[in-house]
Amino acid sequence: MNSYSLVEKTLQRILILIKPKDDDWAVRFHIFQEVRDAVESVESLRGATVEPYGSFVSNLFTRRGDLDISIQILSGSYITYAGRKQKESLLADLLETLRSEGTWRKLRFVNNARIPFLKLEHNLQISVDISINNLIGHMKAKLLFWINEIDRRFHEIVLLVKEWAIAHDINESESGALHSYSLTLLVIFHFQTCVPAILPPLKDLYPGDLAHDLSGVRTDAEKQIEETFALSMDRFRRSRKINRSSLTDLLISFFAKFSDIDERALVQGINPYSGQWEDIGSNMAWLPRKYALYVEDPFEQPANTARTVTNIHLTRTAEAIRATHDILAATGHNQATLFATLIRQDRLSPRTRSKVRNPKETGSYNLSRPQVDRASHQTRNSKNNGRSKNANKNRPVWSNHNQAQQVWRPKH
Repeated sequence: MNSYSLVEKTLQRILILIKPKDDDWAVRFHIFQEVRDAVESVESLRGATVEPYGSFVSNLFTRRGDLDISIQILSGSYITYAGRKQKESLLADLLETLRSEGTWRKLRFVNNARIPFLKLEHNLQISVDISINNLIGHMKAKLLFWINEIDRRFHEIVLLVKEWAIAHDINESESGALHSYSLTLLVIFHFQTCVPAILPPLKDLYPGDLAHDLSGVRTDAEKQIEETFALSMDRFRRSRKINRSSLTDLLISFFAKFSDIDERALVQGINPYSGQWEDIGSNMAWLPRKYALYVEDPFEQPANTARTVTNIHLTRTAEAIRATHDILAATGHNQATLFATLIRQDRLSPRTRSKVRNPKETGSYNLSRPQVDRASHQTRNSKNNGRSKNANKNRPVWSNHNQAQQVWRPKH
């Protein structure tokens, strides 16, 4: 088997390991219902609805992926936005209830973020983020889900990049690294700038801004956004040139494209809305330059999704990108090296882990964690199961994830 075929085979095996199974969906539905029951028991949250958002809705989560939940405070059929102090008060009430249930751990109130939220972990080992009135986040996830339908390779490359970032410990925004949404936007940008392009500039799919367009009657606002996006998707599909790149091609070129991201970020930002690199000095919304990296939110311009990235983590990310590209593009590597580079060790079966750690058996490096050959780059670059009596209220009736997706699938 040649090196190219080996990489392709390894990527397919990794996808089998990290793609969610039916049990992974069932666990998240169970946790979602527990949060719904807890919300119904909080007096200050009576009448609120509970909705998922994030990668669970966009279908861009791996088996260990987080679950994002938004509590929507309703005002009849109209969209409302709670103030920060109200959000903090409501989240504090919910936190007290969740602490008393005994099924949660590592409960934290993150009130210094752009949107305050609760961060906690369920005993079923799924991390959960809970926010108030995050309708914009919910709608962003829908748009990403629809982008999935344009080309299945987008879904697969996003999962692979997310897993790679976890393996290299460069995916936690609270520590100054890129978060999952930013990584997803990097993949979108990569697909926009392939030749031929796999995705268009997102202004061609949705030219609006969710912060402005999500107002008034919710059903009307969402219908307008949905219809606009569906028509644009159909138009792009009819006119695009087909890109036949394999997953290997796309992943190697992804790392090649961003291999100098630390240097390029000094003068340019990444703009998926326009589908191109953009000079920071020519974008008044980015001036004065105060962030290490700019990755504009195409659905909420000019918000910078990479605003928490530090210079140290940007350098670490660039080093990991360059090292990974060198490994993928090399000849003569083996599957153990590829696994150690692209997937976290605890995702592997005991048999595969032993092969990765035993160089005599595989001829690989003895890797207990992904290694970045920093020296070479420094030289080169001089690096409660119970349900309340109201539990049926607004409960999802999905029996599996395919039915779940029908809830947010555009009708086109």
